[in-house]
Amino acid sequence: MKADHEVDVAVIGAGQAGLSAAYHLRRAGFANEAGFVVLDHGKRPGGAWQYRWPSLIVEKVHGIYDLPGMAFGTPDPKLPAADVVSEYFGRFERTYDLPVHRPVDVLSVSAEDDRLVVASAAETWAARAVISATGTWDRPFWPYYPGQETFRGRQLHTADYTGVGDFRGKRVVVVGGGASAVQLLLEIAPFARSTRWVTRRPPVWRDEPFSEDWGREAVAKVDRRVREGLPPKSVVSVTDLAVTPEVRAGLDAGILDRHPMFERLTPDGVQWSDGTFEPADVILWATGFRAAIDHLAPLRLRASGGGIRMDGTRVVAEPRLHLVGYGPSASTVGANRAGRAAVTEIRRLLGR
Repeated sequence: MKADHEVDVAVIGAGQAGLSAAYHLRRAGFANEAGFVVLDHGKRPGGAWQYRWPSLIVEKVHGIYDLPGMAFGTPDPKLPAADVVSEYFGRFERTYDLPVHRPVDVLSVSAEDDRLVVASAAETWAARAVISATGTWDRPFWPYYPGQETFRGRQLHTADYTGVGDFRGKRVVVVGGGASAVQLLLEIAPFARSTRWVTRRPPVWRDEPFSEDWGREAVAKVDRRVREGLPPKSVVSVTDLAVTPEVRAGLDAGILDRHPMFERLTPDGVQWSDGTFEPADVILWATGFRAAIDHLAPLRLRASGGGIRMDGTRVVAEPRLHLVGYGPSASTVGANRAGRAAVTEIRRLLGR
Protein backbone atom coordinates (compact mmCIF):
# COMPACT_ATOMS: atom_id res chain seq x y z
CA MET A 1 0.00 0.00 0.00
CA LYS A 2 1.36 3.41 -0.95
CA ALA A 3 2.38 5.63 1.97
CA ASP A 4 0.69 8.98 2.51
CA HIS A 5 4.02 10.82 2.32
CA GLU A 6 7.47 10.13 0.86
CA VAL A 7 10.56 11.69 2.41
CA ASP A 8 14.28 11.14 2.36
CA VAL A 9 14.56 11.08 6.17
CA ALA A 10 12.00 10.77 8.96
CA VAL A 11 13.08 11.88 12.43
CA ILE A 12 11.00 10.49 15.28
CA GLY A 13 11.12 12.72 18.36
CA ALA A 14 11.93 16.40 18.92
CA GLY A 15 13.94 16.32 22.11
CA GLN A 16 17.59 17.35 22.23
CA ALA A 17 18.75 14.46 20.05
CA GLY A 18 15.98 14.81 17.47
CA LEU A 19 16.42 18.57 17.16
CA SER A 20 20.18 18.16 16.77
CA ALA A 21 19.60 15.68 13.94
CA ALA A 22 17.05 18.01 12.31
CA TYR A 23 19.50 20.93 12.48
CA HIS A 24 22.20 18.92 10.72
CA LEU A 25 19.74 17.65 8.10
CA ARG A 26 18.81 21.27 7.38
CA ARG A 27 22.47 22.26 7.12
CA ALA A 28 23.15 19.30 4.82
CA GLY A 29 20.60 20.64 2.35
CA PHE A 30 17.60 18.41 3.03
CA ALA A 31 14.48 20.44 2.31
CA ASN A 32 11.40 20.63 4.51
CA GLU A 33 8.73 17.94 4.06
CA ALA A 34 10.05 16.22 0.90
CA GLY A 35 13.60 16.10 2.27
CA PHE A 36 12.86 15.40 5.92
CA VAL A 37 10.16 15.59 8.53
CA VAL A 38 10.21 15.52 12.35
CA LEU A 39 7.38 13.63 14.07
CA ASP A 40 6.93 14.46 17.76
CA HIS A 41 4.23 13.21 20.11
CA GLY A 42 4.54 16.10 22.56
CA LYS A 43 1.83 18.73 22.64
CA ARG A 44 4.44 21.49 22.65
CA PRO A 45 8.21 21.87 22.19
CA GLY A 46 10.46 20.68 24.99
CA GLY A 47 10.89 16.94 24.59
CA ALA A 48 10.82 15.13 27.93
CA TRP A 49 11.72 18.36 29.71
CA GLN A 50 8.15 19.63 29.41
CA TYR A 51 6.99 16.85 31.76
CA ARG A 52 9.48 17.51 34.58
CA TRP A 53 8.08 18.47 37.96
CA PRO A 54 7.62 22.22 38.59
CA SER A 55 10.05 22.31 41.52
CA LEU A 56 12.95 21.12 39.31
CA ILE A 57 14.50 24.50 38.74
CA VAL A 58 17.39 25.31 36.42
CA GLU A 59 20.06 25.42 39.11
CA LYS A 60 19.22 21.85 40.24
CA VAL A 61 19.74 20.31 36.80
CA HIS A 62 23.02 18.47 36.10
CA GLY A 63 23.49 20.33 32.88
CA ILE A 64 21.50 21.71 29.97
CA TYR A 65 23.75 21.75 26.94
CA ASP A 66 23.46 24.05 23.97
CA LEU A 67 21.68 22.84 20.88
CA PRO A 68 23.89 23.23 17.80
CA GLY A 69 23.96 26.78 16.48
CA MET A 70 22.09 28.37 19.39
CA ALA A 71 23.35 29.04 22.91
CA PHE A 72 21.10 28.13 25.82
CA GLY A 73 22.13 31.34 27.54
CA THR A 74 21.96 32.10 31.25
CA PRO A 75 18.30 32.02 32.32
CA ASP A 76 17.16 32.78 35.85
CA PRO A 77 18.39 29.74 37.85
CA LYS A 78 15.21 29.79 39.95
CA LEU A 79 12.86 29.25 36.99
CA PRO A 80 11.33 25.78 36.36
CA ALA A 81 13.52 23.82 33.95
CA ALA A 82 10.41 22.54 32.14
CA ASP A 83 9.39 26.07 31.12
CA VAL A 84 12.89 27.32 30.32
CA VAL A 85 13.89 24.36 28.15
CA SER A 86 10.53 24.23 26.36
CA GLU A 87 10.90 27.89 25.41
CA TYR A 88 14.47 27.28 24.24
CA PHE A 89 13.53 24.25 22.13
CA GLY A 90 10.57 26.11 20.61
CA ARG A 91 12.76 29.09 19.73
CA PHE A 92 15.26 26.71 18.12
CA GLU A 93 12.55 25.08 15.99
CA ARG A 94 11.32 28.47 14.78
CA THR A 95 14.78 29.92 14.13
CA TYR A 96 15.80 27.04 11.86
CA ASP A 97 12.32 26.52 10.39
CA LEU A 98 12.29 22.84 11.29
CA PRO A 99 9.36 20.80 9.90
CA VAL A 100 8.08 19.48 13.25
CA HIS A 101 4.65 17.84 13.22
CA ARG A 102 2.88 17.40 16.57
CA PRO A 103 1.25 15.70 18.21
CA VAL A 104 2.07 12.56 16.20
CA ASP A 105 2.25 9.20 17.99
CA VAL A 106 4.44 6.89 15.92
CA LEU A 107 3.18 3.34 16.35
CA SER A 108 5.58 1.37 14.14
CA VAL A 109 8.52 1.37 11.75
CA SER A 110 8.60 -1.45 9.23
CA ALA A 111 10.70 -2.36 6.20
CA GLU A 112 8.88 -2.37 2.85
CA ASP A 113 11.03 -2.85 -0.25
CA ASP A 114 13.62 -0.07 -0.36
CA ARG A 115 11.87 2.12 2.23
CA LEU A 116 11.26 2.20 5.95
CA VAL A 117 7.60 2.99 6.60
CA VAL A 118 6.81 5.06 9.67
CA ALA A 119 3.19 4.75 10.75
CA SER A 120 0.95 6.65 13.14
CA ALA A 121 -2.74 5.88 13.67
CA ALA A 122 -3.64 8.38 10.94
CA GLU A 123 -0.74 8.67 8.45
CA THR A 124 2.28 6.89 7.01
CA TRP A 125 5.65 8.18 5.81
CA ALA A 126 7.90 6.17 3.47
CA ALA A 127 11.51 7.16 4.20
CA ARG A 128 14.86 6.22 2.73
CA ALA A 129 16.33 6.54 6.23
CA VAL A 130 14.94 6.97 9.75
CA ILE A 131 16.43 8.62 12.81
CA SER A 132 14.66 7.42 15.95
CA ALA A 133 15.15 9.89 18.79
CA THR A 134 12.44 8.81 21.21
CA GLY A 135 14.47 8.87 24.40
CA THR A 136 13.32 7.13 27.58
CA TRP A 137 10.72 9.27 29.38
CA ASP A 138 7.78 7.27 28.02
CA ARG A 139 9.06 4.05 29.59
CA PRO A 140 9.45 4.50 33.35
CA PHE A 141 10.97 1.39 34.88
CA TRP A 142 9.09 -0.26 37.75
CA PRO A 143 11.06 -3.15 39.27
CA TYR A 144 9.00 -5.93 40.81
CA TYR A 145 9.35 -7.03 44.43
CA PRO A 146 7.23 -9.69 46.15
CA GLY A 147 4.14 -8.31 47.81
CA GLN A 148 4.04 -5.21 45.63
CA GLU A 149 0.40 -5.76 44.75
CA THR A 150 -0.59 -6.05 48.45
CA PHE A 151 0.73 -2.64 49.52
CA ARG A 152 -2.22 -0.52 50.68
CA GLY A 153 -0.50 2.84 50.35
CA ARG A 154 0.34 4.78 47.22
CA GLN A 155 3.09 3.89 44.77
CA LEU A 156 4.32 6.38 42.19
CA HIS A 157 7.27 6.81 39.86
CA THR A 158 9.49 9.83 39.33
CA ALA A 159 7.57 10.36 36.08
CA ASP A 160 4.40 10.90 38.15
CA TYR A 161 5.92 13.36 40.62
CA THR A 162 4.40 16.84 40.66
CA GLY A 163 5.43 18.21 44.06
CA VAL A 164 5.52 17.63 47.81
CA GLY A 165 1.74 17.71 48.25
CA ASP A 166 1.40 13.92 47.97
CA PHE A 167 3.92 13.40 50.76
CA ARG A 168 2.90 15.85 53.52
CA GLY A 169 2.70 14.06 56.84
CA LYS A 170 3.34 10.68 55.20
CA ARG A 171 5.89 7.96 55.87
CA VAL A 172 7.82 7.77 52.62
CA VAL A 173 10.22 5.18 51.19
CA VAL A 174 12.27 6.39 48.22
CA VAL A 175 13.77 3.67 46.01
CA GLY A 176 16.66 4.40 43.64
CA GLY A 177 20.27 5.54 43.62
CA GLY A 178 20.31 8.30 41.00
CA ALA A 179 20.30 12.08 41.12
CA SER A 180 16.50 12.24 40.93
CA ALA A 181 16.15 10.13 44.06
CA VAL A 182 18.52 12.44 45.91
CA GLN A 183 16.80 15.61 44.69
CA LEU A 184 13.34 14.37 45.58
CA LEU A 185 14.40 13.06 49.00
CA LEU A 186 15.81 16.47 49.88
CA GLU A 187 12.62 18.12 48.66
CA ILE A 188 10.18 15.75 50.39
CA ALA A 189 11.94 15.27 53.75
CA PRO A 190 10.95 18.63 55.37
CA PHE A 191 7.25 17.87 54.76
CA ALA A 192 7.06 14.09 55.29
CA ARG A 193 6.48 12.40 58.62
CA SER A 194 9.52 10.22 57.89
CA THR A 195 11.69 9.19 54.95
CA ARG A 196 13.78 6.10 54.25
CA TRP A 197 16.15 5.86 51.28
CA VAL A 198 16.91 2.43 49.82
CA THR A 199 19.18 1.48 46.93
CA ARG A 200 20.55 -1.76 45.45
CA ARG A 201 24.12 -0.47 45.59
CA PRO A 202 25.79 2.04 47.90
CA PRO A 203 25.90 5.51 46.31
CA VAL A 204 29.20 6.80 44.96
CA TRP A 205 29.63 10.44 45.99
CA ARG A 206 31.86 12.76 43.99
CA ASP A 207 33.10 15.92 45.68
CA GLU A 208 33.17 18.11 42.59
CA PRO A 209 30.60 19.89 40.40
CA PHE A 210 29.16 17.97 37.46
CA SER A 211 31.14 18.74 34.30
CA GLU A 212 31.08 17.90 30.60
CA ASP A 213 34.11 15.62 31.02
CA TRP A 214 32.30 13.76 33.79
CA GLY A 215 29.31 13.32 31.49
CA ARG A 216 31.48 12.04 28.62
CA GLU A 217 33.03 9.49 30.96
CA ALA A 218 29.55 8.11 31.72
CA VAL A 219 28.58 8.11 28.02
CA ALA A 220 31.66 6.02 27.16
CA LYS A 221 30.64 3.32 29.66
CA VAL A 222 27.21 2.96 28.04
CA ASP A 223 28.66 3.00 24.51
CA ARG A 224 30.71 -0.12 25.21
CA ARG A 225 27.53 -2.08 26.05
CA VAL A 226 25.52 -1.16 22.95
CA ARG A 227 28.44 -2.00 20.65
CA GLU A 228 28.27 -5.51 22.12
CA GLY A 229 24.52 -5.80 21.53
CA LEU A 230 23.66 -5.62 25.23
CA PRO A 231 20.72 -3.64 26.64
CA PRO A 232 22.01 -0.17 27.43
CA LYS A 233 22.29 1.03 30.96
CA SER A 234 21.11 4.59 31.33
CA VAL A 235 23.76 7.29 31.36
CA VAL A 236 22.33 8.39 34.72
CA SER A 237 22.89 4.92 36.21
CA VAL A 238 26.64 5.12 35.60
CA THR A 239 26.98 8.74 36.69
CA ASP A 240 28.22 9.28 40.24
CA LEU A 241 26.43 11.68 42.58
CA ALA A 242 27.76 15.20 43.02
CA VAL A 243 28.13 16.51 46.57
CA THR A 244 26.58 19.96 46.31
CA PRO A 245 26.10 22.19 49.38
CA GLU A 246 22.47 21.02 49.50
CA VAL A 247 23.54 17.37 49.34
CA ARG A 248 26.16 17.95 52.04
CA ALA A 249 23.48 19.38 54.31
CA GLY A 250 21.27 16.37 53.58
CA LEU A 251 24.09 13.97 54.43
CA ASP A 252 24.82 15.81 57.67
CA ALA A 253 21.13 15.80 58.63
CA GLY A 254 20.79 12.06 57.99
CA ILE A 255 18.24 12.54 55.20
CA LEU A 256 20.59 10.80 52.77
CA ASP A 257 21.34 7.91 55.10
CA ARG A 258 21.17 5.07 52.59
CA HIS A 259 19.78 1.60 53.43
CA PRO A 260 20.09 -1.61 51.40
CA MET A 261 17.21 -2.75 49.23
CA PHE A 262 14.30 -4.37 51.05
CA GLU A 263 13.23 -7.92 50.23
CA ARG A 264 9.48 -7.48 49.96
CA LEU A 265 6.51 -5.16 50.35
CA THR A 266 3.79 -5.79 52.90
CA PRO A 267 0.34 -4.17 53.10
CA ASP A 268 1.73 -1.52 55.46
CA GLY A 269 5.36 -1.03 54.46
CA VAL A 270 8.56 -2.78 53.42
CA GLN A 271 10.51 -5.61 55.01
CA TRP A 272 14.14 -6.75 54.83
CA SER A 273 15.41 -10.35 54.85
CA ASP A 274 16.45 -10.08 58.51
CA GLY A 275 12.87 -9.21 59.51
CA THR A 276 13.43 -5.45 59.85
CA PHE A 277 10.24 -3.59 58.98
CA GLU A 278 9.68 0.00 57.87
CA PRO A 279 6.09 1.30 57.85
CA ALA A 280 5.19 3.33 54.78
CA ASP A 281 2.29 5.29 53.35
CA VAL A 282 3.96 6.13 50.05
CA ILE A 283 6.67 4.45 47.98
CA LEU A 284 8.39 6.61 45.37
CA TRP A 285 10.14 4.55 42.73
CA ALA A 286 13.01 6.72 41.43
CA THR A 287 14.21 3.74 39.44
CA GLY A 288 14.89 5.29 36.07
CA PHE A 289 13.68 4.62 32.56
CA ARG A 290 14.23 2.27 29.66
CA ALA A 291 14.60 3.07 25.96
CA ALA A 292 11.26 3.85 24.32
CA ILE A 293 11.71 1.73 21.19
CA ASP A 294 8.57 -0.42 21.03
CA HIS A 295 7.74 1.19 17.66
CA LEU A 296 10.79 -0.57 16.20
CA ALA A 297 9.54 -4.08 17.08
CA PRO A 298 8.49 -4.96 13.48
CA LEU A 299 12.15 -4.70 12.43
CA ARG A 300 13.23 -7.48 14.85
CA LEU A 301 16.47 -5.80 15.84
CA ARG A 302 17.25 -7.48 19.16
CA ALA A 303 20.63 -9.25 19.32
CA SER A 304 21.19 -12.44 21.29
CA GLY A 305 22.38 -10.34 24.24
CA GLY A 306 18.96 -8.70 24.47
CA GLY A 307 19.93 -5.28 23.13
CA ILE A 308 20.30 -3.70 19.71
CA ARG A 309 23.82 -3.92 18.32
CA MET A 310 25.03 -0.46 17.37
CA ASP A 311 27.96 1.00 15.49
CA GLY A 312 27.91 4.60 16.64
CA THR A 313 24.32 5.67 15.97
CA ARG A 314 23.75 3.15 13.17
CA VAL A 315 21.84 -0.07 13.82
CA VAL A 316 24.05 -2.87 12.54
CA ALA A 317 21.09 -5.05 11.46
CA GLU A 318 19.34 -2.18 9.63
CA PRO A 319 21.79 0.43 8.25
CA ARG A 320 18.96 2.75 7.18
CA LEU A 321 18.03 3.22 10.83
CA HIS A 322 19.89 5.38 13.33
CA LEU A 323 19.15 5.63 17.04
CA VAL A 324 19.98 8.89 18.75
CA GLY A 325 18.96 9.44 22.35
CA TYR A 326 19.54 5.69 22.81
CA GLY A 327 22.21 4.26 25.06
CA PRO A 328 25.24 6.56 25.09
CA SER A 329 23.37 9.42 23.45
CA ALA A 330 20.45 9.31 25.93
CA SER A 331 21.75 12.44 27.63
CA THR A 332 22.22 16.06 26.74
CA VAL A 333 25.97 15.39 26.70
CA GLY A 334 25.79 12.82 23.89
CA ALA A 335 22.70 13.96 21.97
CA ASN A 336 24.22 16.78 19.90
CA ARG A 337 27.18 14.73 18.75
CA ALA A 338 24.91 11.77 17.93
CA GLY A 339 22.63 13.90 15.77
CA ARG A 340 25.55 15.13 13.71
CA ALA A 341 27.04 11.64 13.38
CA ALA A 342 23.74 10.14 12.23
CA VAL A 343 23.26 12.76 9.50
CA THR A 344 26.85 12.33 8.29
CA GLU A 345 26.25 8.60 7.77
CA ILE A 346 22.83 9.12 6.18
CA ARG A 347 24.29 11.55 3.66
CA ARG A 348 26.78 8.88 2.69
CA LEU A 349 24.06 6.20 2.52
CA LEU A 350 21.85 8.33 0.26
CA GLY A 351 24.75 9.43 -1.93
CA ARG A 352 24.48 13.12 -1.02
